[in-house]
This record gives sequence, C-alpha cells and structure tokens, in this order.
Amino acid sequence: MTNESASDTSKLEAEVKEAVEQGEDVQEKVRKLTLDIISTRSLDIKSVRKTADAVLRGAKAGVQKDLERSSAQAGLARERLKQAVSGLDVALAQFAEAAKLTVQEAAGKAQKYSSDDLKRARADLASLEEMFVETLKSSATAAKGAAGEILRDMAAHARTHGSAVGKQMKETVSVLAHHIGAAGRAQASAGLHLAKNTSDLVRKIAAGMLTGLAEHVRPEHAKPDSGKEKGS
Repeated sequence: MTNESASDTSKLEAEVKEAVEQGEDVQEKVRKLTLDIISTRSLDIKSVRKTADAVLRGAKAGVQKDLERSSAQAGLARERLKQAVSGLDVALAQFAEAAKLTVQEAAGKAQKYSSDDLKRARADLASLEEMFVETLKSSATAAKGAAGEILRDMAAHARTHGSAVGKQMKETVSVLAHHIGAAGRAQASAGLHLAKNTSDLVRKIAAGMLTGLAEHVRPEHAKPDSGKEKGS
C-alpha cells in the first residue's frame, strides 16, 4: 500500500468512527464514505477489501466504549454497528450496479471492451459478496466481546440469507456474461483481438459512474435484512 493510500485508509477509518460515535444517519454516512474512497482508488478486489476492513475497524472503534456501558447504551451501540455494516453492504451493491450500467452504456454507444477486460471485471465482481462476508468474519475475530458477536452474527446472516451486494452482484455478473459472449463473437468474426479501451475496467466503472449513482441502490434496500440477526 502506498503512503497516499495508507493515509486515505486511516482517514476513512477515523471518519467512520466519528460517524458511528455521533449516531445520526450512520448507514447513509458510511455508505457515502465508502463510495467516496472506492471512486479514488485502483479497484481490484484487494483494494476494495482494504476499504471494507477500514470501514469495519472504524465502526468497531466507534461503538466499543458504549458496548461496555449500561444496557441501554449498549443496545444503541449494537444498532449503530449494524447500521454501519449495512452502509458498507449497500455501498458495495452500488459499486456492482455501477459496473452493470457502465458496460450497458458502452454497448449502447457501440464502444467495445475486449472479452478479456470483461472476464477480469466479472471475476472481481463475482467475489464481492464472498469478500464482504469474509471481511466481516475476520473483523469479528479481531474484535472483543459484543462487537465480535454482532459481526459474527451479521456474517452468518449474510451467508445464509444473502446481502444487498450479493443480490446486485448476481444481476451484474449476468449482464457481464452476456457482453463477454458478444465481445468474443465480435473478435472472432473480425479475426482480431479488440484493442483494450481501458487498462482497468473496474477503475473506469468507479470514476465514471459512482458519482451519479446515489439513488440507484437506495440504503433502504438493505434495512429489511439488517435487523434479522440472531435472536430476532
């Protein structure tokens, strides 16, 4: 990780911690903070995971003290942590939505990506939900007490019942698969390999689409799942 990206990650962690501590519109604030950092980075799956790790570290730090206090304060802290995780989930779903829209827009304008570009993008995007669940699990392992329990429950719930990013990812991967086939046929019929229009398709997805995507995957879409934790 470069010094610049390390600084960005530390800043993201601190901003998420502050948002969770304040306790107002936690899901929406975390969603926006996550997308803001995603849109500035080279977006392979490893980079997105570093972003998710930073979000969860900040969220845990933001609730740790309150989880150790009175039952009323602990209850509010648990809810804020769940909202932060939901904000991360929805941000990743919006990222997957951006990928789908970018490829569809390119096809509509007769722009061509090579099938290799699209295959790499599909491989990264197909692993988004697994990355989300695994990051929750590893964050739970590193947490103490109630925070770890909450994150483990949310990871188990996401794996069993699905997540916002998982639902969107399935649709996005289906669209990418269609365009991979079309790109392959175009290359075969032309007898050549299409020139790559971008060295990093996923980076273009973020840079070109995320800023205009805030309402495509609304935060409310994640709320029905966020409350179905163990014991509910």
